[in-house]
Amino acid sequence: MNIGDRIPEVLGINQDGKEMKSSDYRGRKLILYSYPKANTPGCTAEACSLQAHKSELEAAGYAIIGVSKDKPALQKKFAEAHNLDFPLIADTDTTLLQQLGCWGEKVACGRRTIGTLRTTYLVNEDGVIEKIFTPKEIKTKIHAEQILKHIAEESR
Repeated sequence: MNIGDRIPEVLGINQDGKEMKSSDYRGRKLILYSYPKANTPGCTAEACSLQAHKSELEAAGYAIIGVSKDKPALQKKFAEAHNLDFPLIADTDTTLLQQLGCWGEKVACGRRTIGTLRTTYLVNEDGVIEKIFTPKEIKTKIHAEQILKHIAEESR
C-alpha cells in the first residue's frame, strides 16, 4: 500500500479472538504497525516504546494496533508479558500483511527469507494512509518518539 490508499476493512482477529475492522476506527487516527515476531528483542522494544507513549499518542488522536503472523495465544502472551493494552492482530495466514505490502523478502544475517517487513502506517480518520515508516527508518527502541516527532512536524 501507498500513501493515499485506504487500509482494508477486515483487519483480522486480535489476541482476544475479536474481529477487528478498520471501520471500528472511523473518526479516529490509527497507528497500524507490523512486526516480525512477538517476544523477540526488537519487537518487544518497539511494542514497549508504543505502550510507554500511548497516552501521548492518544492525546494526538491515535489508537494503536499491532499485527504479526503469530497465533492469537502467542499475541495474548506477548501482550500480558509486557502490559500492552492495545490490540495485536494474529494474521496467521498473512492476508493483512500481504494486503498492506509488508510481507516479502528480507535479508537477516546474510540469509534471504520471506517474512514480515517491520512497517508502520499512520492512518487518518477516514482510513487513508498518510505516512509510512519503512523498515530502514524504524528504530525499535524509540519508535514512538519517531512517530511523535513526525506528528509534531506535520502540525506546524
